[in-house]
Formats: sequence, structure tokens, C-alpha cells
Amino acid sequence: MTLPPTGSGAGAIRPLPRPWTRYVAIGDSFSEGMSDPDPRTPDAYVGWADRLATLLAPHVEEFGYANLAVRGRKLDDIAGPQLDAALALGPDLVSIVGGGNDILRPRADIDALAAQLEAAVVRIRATGADVLMATPTDPAGAPVVGLTRGRAATYIAHIWTIAGRHGCYVLNQWALDVLKDWRMWAEDRIHMTPEGHRRVALAAYAALGHDPQDADWHVPLPPQAPAGTLETVRGNAQWAREYLSPWVQRRLTGRSSGDHVTPKRPDLAPADEPSLHAIPEKEPDDG
Repeated sequence: MTLPPTGSGAGAIRPLPRPWTRYVAIGDSFSEGMSDPDPRTPDAYVGWADRLATLLAPHVEEFGYANLAVRGRKLDDIAGPQLDAALALGPDLVSIVGGGNDILRPRADIDALAAQLEAAVVRIRATGADVLMATPTDPAGAPVVGLTRGRAATYIAHIWTIAGRHGCYVLNQWALDVLKDWRMWAEDRIHMTPEGHRRVALAAYAALGHDPQDADWHVPLPPQAPAGTLETVRGNAQWAREYLSPWVQRRLTGRSSGDHVTPKRPDLAPADEPSLHAIPEKEPDDG
């Protein structure tokens, strides 16, 4: 790949785009698209990867897209069974985004996670396919998740190192300052709203070397008045009751929000045009 500098905000480098024809996404709730409801299918989601597929599809005559990501999955599953299924589809582009659910564990071994991610990247690149990875967002100021900021930063350093070694594309979410606006996040404060997913899809499109025509993707939302102290306290209490407590309970009982969930797009098929005006439902409560 040719990697001239760029000031897009999507990352530190701008590669030249390629006409991919078979794109497969693997990962957890982020790539499944949670909190970006699909208006056509109850309890299903669109998400940034689906939106990215619709941006890539017009560049070739025939384009296939599959999404094997499942909420709650850790890197063992993403770099294992999900990757096996992805490679069986013969992709020429794979997005692999995982490790976030692992990093939430206080005893997470970040170096071991990075080694596992790199092994997965090596497997993909050995087939000739390109790889798109993504850094975590900056969790500064986020309840509970903010405690993982140091571990997330270390993981990001590994991601950029892996990308440099193996010629991968990187969606640098840490650099997307617009994602620090809580209006881009759902009520659970873990998953993005449809607008958040839309902007991430455009950032991913830019990271793959394209110029998004929607020029507003990295422009901050209009300012809003800060919440009052009482409103903030009540909001935090409601969040802890509705989202944090169930999450902790699942951890204590060894359950996951992804139990009994299957991939939403297990086979290559034409990319559908997602609605940009989906009405959010009650948000899910796990990663």
C-alpha cells in the first residue's frame, strides 16, 4: 500500500483505496451494530460495518458483504470460530475489531490479547485479503469503562504496531473527538447511536483511503447547555440501576448478552442501504 500523509482525522496515514468485492466483518456488539436499530427487522441492528459496506459497494460491479459479529464476544471467539467462518467465505477485506470486552476485565493481559490479535491478522493476510482494524474510543470520563483508559491505550499501541508490521488499515476512533460527545452514545453509555455509527462508518471509509462526501462526519455537534448537578446525579443512578447492575449480575453468573445470538449476516450477500433515520428503541445493556 502507498501511505501518504493525511489530515482527515481518521488516522495518521491515508492509504490508496482498492476495489474490494467481498467484505466480511467480525467482532462484538460494536460491529454487530447495537443501538443502531434496523427499521426493517425487530431486535436487529444496522451499525457502522453495514454502513461501510454500502459505501464500498458502488466501487465494483458485484459486491458481497457478511457480518459475523455477535454482541458480548471476547477475542477468543472473534479470532477463533468467527475468523474461521470468515475465511471460509473467501473475503478480500476483513474488519476485525475485538478485545473491548476482554479489556473490561481487571486482570486482562493486554500483551496476550495483542499477540492473539496479531496471529489472527497474520492468518487473514496469508490469504491475500486486506485487514481493517479499529482502535478503541477514548473512554475518558465514561463511568466504569473510564477506568480501563490505560489498558485501552496500551492496546492501541499494539494495534498500530501490528498494522505497521502487516500492512493493515486502521480506523483510529481515539482521534475522533466527536465521539467524546455523549449525544453520540446510547442510554447504556457503551453503544453508539445511529448518528455515532454513521460517523464511524464514514471515518472507516476515509481510513480505507476514500474521501467521504458527507463532510460533516468529523464536525462537532452544536454546543448544548451542561446538565445540572441534580440531573446528573439522577441520570447516573438510573444508568447504574438499568445497565450497570444487570451487567455485573451477568459477569457474576458467567452469562453474556450474546448467549444464543447468531450472526445477523452469515453469508455473503449484496449490501443493503441502511436507513439513516431509524428510531432508536430501548437500548441494549451489554458489549
